[in-house]
Amino acid sequence: MLAFLTRRLLQLIPTLFFVSVIIFSLQQLLPGDPALAMAGEERDPAVLAQIRREYRLDRPVYVQYVYWVAGVLSGNLGESMRLKEPVLSLIAQKFPVTLQLALMAIVFSLTIGVSAGIISAVKKDTGVDYAVNMVALWGISTPNFWLGILLIFLFAVHLGWLPASGYVGPFEDFWLSIETTILPAFVLGNSFAAVLMRHTRSAMLQAMGSDYVRTARAKGLAERIVVLKHAMRNALTPVVTLGALELGTLLSGAVLTEQVFSIPGFGKLIVDSVFNRDYQVVQGVTLITATTYILLNLLADIAYVLINPRLRS
Repeated sequence: MLAFLTRRLLQLIPTLFFVSVIIFSLQQLLPGDPALAMAGEERDPAVLAQIRREYRLDRPVYVQYVYWVAGVLSGNLGESMRLKEPVLSLIAQKFPVTLQLALMAIVFSLTIGVSAGIISAVKKDTGVDYAVNMVALWGISTPNFWLGILLIFLFAVHLGWLPASGYVGPFEDFWLSIETTILPAFVLGNSFAAVLMRHTRSAMLQAMGSDYVRTARAKGLAERIVVLKHAMRNALTPVVTLGALELGTLLSGAVLTEQVFSIPGFGKLIVDSVFNRDYQVVQGVTLITATTYILLNLLADIAYVLINPRLRS
């Protein structure tokens, strides 16, 4: 296990290097001049030259990259050109918001998707199986923004049960924080719950047709024990991996949901930064998101080994 962890950690170094190169290179392809955007209407040449010197925009691209990487390694992601705040400070403000939203979405997805997948596999080729598959197909096909607007109209406007938009931190008012994030979390986790249900069903059907499950039934074990203890544990191996990777996807893919519900998270931050050509923020947010995704991939591999004893050798 230690050798496996060491090998995987060493693999992260070149991966993060190539990710940083790609992030910096793609940022250079964004249209427009950030110095012009910062100067506003007064396009004074002296002001433009000062801005370019201050943010090293007058230096070659490779020199800018070296300075940026040196800053990242020292914990400095630069300063927002627009807000004049450290990028790390902005990320520290916005990341917990999106993280809370993503974790709640994962809870919804795992609860609904895994449960529905197990029930569908156990009730294979019955009315319950067909109904669950139809709901899963609906979940995959429904656009997040449309579902979000529909839920706002139903639960906020018509019934008045939940807030239509906005965000309150859990340390300010815990229950109000849950109320403001329950709808966007459900919208964000809806499609993944459907995907998770299909994967769980497929894995459960494969596990329930295995020799060890037939042996357990031949021993006279109760069907509940056969399903939950023998079949489900083996079936959850790919599901755990999928869940860990999807958390990274949710962190980076909450842009539309946060816009619909006016939640000040990562999605809104990066959209505003792109429109304002605030390249330092775009680079910082993208780098943190990519690093989080890579670390979650590592955790998924570790969980894969812990769940499946056959992989430990």
